[in-house]
Amino acid sequence: MSSNPVAETVASLMPRAKAELTELVAFKSVADFDQYPRSESEGAANWIADALRSEGFQDVALLDTPDGTQSVYGFLPGPEGAKTVLLYAHYDVQPPLDESAWATPPFELVERDGRWYGRGSADCKGGVVMHLLALRALKANGGVPVHVKVIVEGSEEQGTGGLERYAEEHPELLTADAVVIGDSGNFRAGLPTVTATLRGMTLVRVQVDTLEGNLHSGQFGGAAPDALAALIRVLDSLRDEDGSTTVDGLAGDSAWDGLQYEEQAFRKDAKVLDGVELIGSGTVADRVWARPAVTVLGIDCPPVVGATPSVQAGARALVSLRVPPGVDAAQATKLLQAHIEAHTPWGARVTTEQIGQGQAFRADTSSPAYASMAEAMAVAYPGQEMQSAGMGGSIPLCNTLAALYPESEILLIGLSEPEAQIHAANESVSPDELERLSVAEALFLRNYAAS
Repeated sequence: MSSNPVAETVASLMPRAKAELTELVAFKSVADFDQYPRSESEGAANWIADALRSEGFQDVALLDTPDGTQSVYGFLPGPEGAKTVLLYAHYDVQPPLDESAWATPPFELVERDGRWYGRGSADCKGGVVMHLLALRALKANGGVPVHVKVIVEGSEEQGTGGLERYAEEHPELLTADAVVIGDSGNFRAGLPTVTATLRGMTLVRVQVDTLEGNLHSGQFGGAAPDALAALIRVLDSLRDEDGSTTVDGLAGDSAWDGLQYEEQAFRKDAKVLDGVELIGSGTVADRVWARPAVTVLGIDCPPVVGATPSVQAGARALVSLRVPPGVDAAQATKLLQAHIEAHTPWGARVTTEQIGQGQAFRADTSSPAYASMAEAMAVAYPGQEMQSAGMGGSIPLCNTLAALYPESEILLIGLSEPEAQIHAANESVSPDELERLSVAEALFLRNYAAS
């Protein structure tokens, strides 16, 4: 990284950043209070509120959002007449899944092979630290030249919409000239990238019932309708022979015309086993950024260990559908539910319940804020030109902010490059990425103030 005072300050702050991220990762802040204590999320929220206060933020508050979680807000005043920039991250995390698959405990930050491992290190507690680093670097080098609002969400991973609803009920709170969403990532570590599009999502719980109770498979199997078999048929109907998502009435042939994702690179990033084919058709970028994608997240049925010879009376599944830009998530939900009902065999009783939803997002990459970010990233990543890519994941707040504040410029950056393995076991963050992106964000704020 070329020498400049902001970069030098960020470099000097990296040991503190590691210590803070260690403290933040230690909170088991999964916003599913059936699995993890609410006190863990509250502890993380209070940690962030204290950090904002120590940086001079005013009006710091824990916002009780309609889904029963808390988001953290703070305001740092800048020079009179300055622009306002909103910085976003979230402190809630995905559960660690099978902890035995982790090389080190998921809620302990551990350095290994030049990376920092721990749940939330990249997604998105590292984003909180990135914002703090950027602001500290500016304060040490002439001051923060804009008004800054920070909002750190407490339930982004759950898709329950608490912060979206709160923002709609308090539209004045998050008004800003530009918004930096610190929850995406570079296309590749070391390649500065802004995320131009996000797929939306919907979560649907499917329940299939066929019998009043389980039956002996020897006495009744062959004629008694098996609810688990019916559910399997339904789930199979959501994919074509090549694995493409097939939801009746939902288009699946859109194309991505920007930065491409080479198939071999994708296989390596996704850790696809040798000899196993990728699914779907079109380019990889088409499939992961521009087209719908269904995933069965879980099935409730008897485990193999302890299973009895029974015809199952009921079974259920949780189905996720990623929705590409240009498709309304509410309409996609209706199509998914209708498809499931239409493809349930044998007259089995089926019910569907939507439990989460978020709209897709498309940014205006021609805006002045993007020019300011491109200039900043060129300094933070010498010799690299900023790229625009899509992201298959969803950040529901983006569309809410775009609807509430149509004049705001929304940019997406972050630490979740492919090696980070977010949502999987052994999630990690590159400290080099944290350092460079903190520099880029600081320089962006300075550039944008002058634009």
